[in-house]
Amino acid sequence: MSNAPIHPLFDPADFHIGSNLTHVCAGGETPFLRRHDDALARYIHDKSQGSPGRIAQEATVERAREQMATLWNVRSDEIGWVSNVAEGVSIVLDSLDLQRGDNICVMATEYPSVVAPLLARPQPKYEVKLLSPANAVGLAAGVDQNTRAILVSYVSYLNAERFDLQLLRRAADKVGALLIVDFTQASGYLPIMASVADFAFSASYKWMLGMTGVATAYWNRQRMPNWQPVSAGWYSLSSDATGYDNGITLRSDALRFTRGNPCHAGLYVLSSALDYLAQFDPVEIQAHIHGLTTDLLARLTKHGIESSTPEDPAHHGASICLSRSDAHELHTRMGQANVLTWNGRGRLRISFHGYNCRTDVDRVESALLQALA
Repeated sequence: MSNAPIHPLFDPADFHIGSNLTHVCAGGETPFLRRHDDALARYIHDKSQGSPGRIAQEATVERAREQMATLWNVRSDEIGWVSNVAEGVSIVLDSLDLQRGDNICVMATEYPSVVAPLLARPQPKYEVKLLSPANAVGLAAGVDQNTRAILVSYVSYLNAERFDLQLLRRAADKVGALLIVDFTQASGYLPIMASVADFAFSASYKWMLGMTGVATAYWNRQRMPNWQPVSAGWYSLSSDATGYDNGITLRSDALRFTRGNPCHAGLYVLSSALDYLAQFDPVEIQAHIHGLTTDLLARLTKHGIESSTPEDPAHHGASICLSRSDAHELHTRMGQANVLTWNGRGRLRISFHGYNCRTDVDRVESALLQALA
């Protein structure tokens, strides 16, 4: 008997989803909310109003900060904006002044936006420890007295495994290292306590129902009160003075992350998305999605189809991943059957959100079996 919810939690009519489509690729892109049409129209109006319009845009910046702070259970002054996760990670890493003998610990299967900023530097003094097994225990085991930071995605993009952040927090604290977390594959359906991290980031265009161009940057000001980036722009300064005889002064809050104008259009959309999500209890969203993931996993087991995603919903996110050599072909065939999945890195990824229900699991099962046949 299926445990998947019969009805969607979100009204699918609230989204730009075709009536004949099963949209199960939230891990790549979620469909656009129809309410975002109005949000973008407001941005277009405000942008066209000169100085008064900029005041309205900045009011949206602050409102979105408050909404993200509520979602992540932190203070709004700890929320800033970057254009993407890789930019935020790079800003923090640049500020660490890493020396010869220092090391940074990441999983060998970590998402490129988290690890590429480390590996892009020519002839770095520090060591990047790419650790296996790719789980929290394996990552913590690689930490030593020379570790300056642990970088991790809360939920893996590769197989949707959810990692124990408290275990990694303890490992970091034992050696005085930072814990830097990417919440992209979790924020919007899992309750987030961002204060477990020293710094945290998330893209907006997946389960938070936003768009590309703006990502959340969190600075834990209690744990890192004196942190300063080593790069800046006009927006990250505390005043717009044009004289530099006395140097510059950064903003006192997390908007020091934001070196130039944030993506105002993206923030209008993100604020609209967070208003929408606020109608639902995050615990209810999590339970709804896990009803779908566990049902699909059970069906895969029944058909002898192996998944790389942990079975226990306490240890997985909102996606079910199949690591297969024919993943791209399966993705293409299922798309031809109007079931939209995501492909890449040698795996088929099926991701649920609140607009899905048991009927979508039925369609995924049917389309996957037909594709395999």
